[in-house]
Amino acid sequence: MKRQFVLWSSLLIAALSLHGQAVDKGHDSHAAVNERGDHVMGFSHEKTTHHFRMYPNGGAIEVSANDAKDTASRDQIQTHLSHIAQMFTDGNFKAPMLVHDQVPPGVPILQRLKTAITYRFEKTDRGGSIQITTANAEALQALYEFLRFQITDHKTGDPQTVSNPR
Repeated sequence: MKRQFVLWSSLLIAALSLHGQAVDKGHDSHAAVNERGDHVMGFSHEKTTHHFRMYPNGGAIEVSANDAKDTASRDQIQTHLSHIAQMFTDGNFKAPMLVHDQVPPGVPILQRLKTAITYRFEKTDRGGSIQITTANAEALQALYEFLRFQITDHKTGDPQTVSNPR
């Protein structure tokens, strides 16, 4: 518990420090998201690719190393996503709040309805994914809000429409 507190305290200090630097340097908000994200997630946005998918029964958060030989990024992605899946299951959305410097849309409902949502981490060859499912209509709409925000703020170019999983 003490180790987790020290980790979150360090992440918060780093994120707040980067936020101040971004404002001082006149960085745009996307650059600030990337800088905070690198520190909170533990891997470089330049060496990895994020995707956010919306499905009829939920969605997915996917992250992969751009280079198949980049096992360090792959391992960091897998560690991060496995922790995030557990945190989201517990209703803890501190990491995206630190990355985006705000409470992302949908989060209060996702927290309130946490028992109606399943977050399942899966390893991939280059990283991993969090498969998110729910049968609760209110939770599903909140999840879509959250994922659309991620798509926009991370500038992934992913479709902001619901599609079937591949």
